[in-house]
Amino acid sequence: MKALRIISRLIVGLTFMFSGFVKGVDPMGLTYKFTEYLEVYNMEWLIPSVLYLAIILCAIEFAVGAALVFNLKPKIATWASLVLMVGFTTLTLLSAINNPVSDCGCFGDAIKLTNWETFYKNVVLLVLVIVILLTRYFSKPSLNFKLQLVFLIVAILFPLFISVYSYRHLPLIDFLPWKEGNKISEQIVATPEKAKIFLIYKNKKTGEVKEYPSDNFPWQDTVWVANWEFQDQRKEIIQPYKQAPIHDFIIMDESGNDLTPSIIGNQGYQFIIVAHNLRETHKESFLKINEFQKLCEKDSFSFVGLTGSGKNDVDDFRHEAQTQFPIYSMDETALKTMIRSNPGLVLLHNGTVVRKWHYNDFPTYSKTKEKYLK
Repeated sequence: MKALRIISRLIVGLTFMFSGFVKGVDPMGLTYKFTEYLEVYNMEWLIPSVLYLAIILCAIEFAVGAALVFNLKPKIATWASLVLMVGFTTLTLLSAINNPVSDCGCFGDAIKLTNWETFYKNVVLLVLVIVILLTRYFSKPSLNFKLQLVFLIVAILFPLFISVYSYRHLPLIDFLPWKEGNKISEQIVATPEKAKIFLIYKNKKTGEVKEYPSDNFPWQDTVWVANWEFQDQRKEIIQPYKQAPIHDFIIMDESGNDLTPSIIGNQGYQFIIVAHNLRETHKESFLKINEFQKLCEKDSFSFVGLTGSGKNDVDDFRHEAQTQFPIYSMDETALKTMIRSNPGLVLLHNGTVVRKWHYNDFPTYSKTKEKYLK
């Protein structure tokens, strides 16, 4: 029983720590996911506080996991893990049945699971938590009260620091397809399905059934054709279709022209300022952005803006921020996957992501030119 308890709490604890960490390094990603759920379940009144809820949840999940792994406050950790798992399992069952969103985001963007896969994972973890609960008397903390308290405080403060830092800058670890080093032209192409097709024929006289590969059967044999008739076909999938990591990515100008190839396929350096919502963007940043863009134009480097806002918002923003660079339209959700900052700056070279900057970290043009524009 002691060994069973140790194994169970290590599995549950490490899963909690991993889940809390990978969501904590991208608090905006979890915020977007929570917002999707709140909109589906008509709970928009919670949206203003969703960022804080996301950060707190990550800290709690990580701390409970650390408590289980290091056997800190075992009674409290056990009951806390049970409450979390009952809640998670219930929510994921509802999500699996109703399918309000395709991915629950339990591991952020690090690992994608379907709603049913998430539910089955939670059922396993819930069983292990019940094992931990039933064997709680077989374990005593190895550290004294003060040391346990210190470790727990660290286990709470660590994910809080990670989340706040990642929110004010960019995720410490970027799990998105727009991470630095990725060639975007490769990320917007889906993986096609590869399959073998088998044709099933039946002999008209004997009733014998045979299966032939679609690219190798005696269709030119007139005697065979006279004696066999087609019944059905079977497909054997070798490589399933896989959606492109970056999808719904189309850059449009005011006339509806698709500019995606010219921007993503730019063989030189391409600066993109991303503001997925111009009404909510950090407008003070554009003082520095406008100066940056003028120097880019002087050196003949392309500089464009992308937004998910409508034409009226773009016109109002242009007047207010006095921007001189073109601003094109894109799907707002797709822009949120580019960079977790509103606005944020992305530098591409030959379609590859060179660098990304949060508006709190916008560089000077001279330093950017010295370090990246070679």
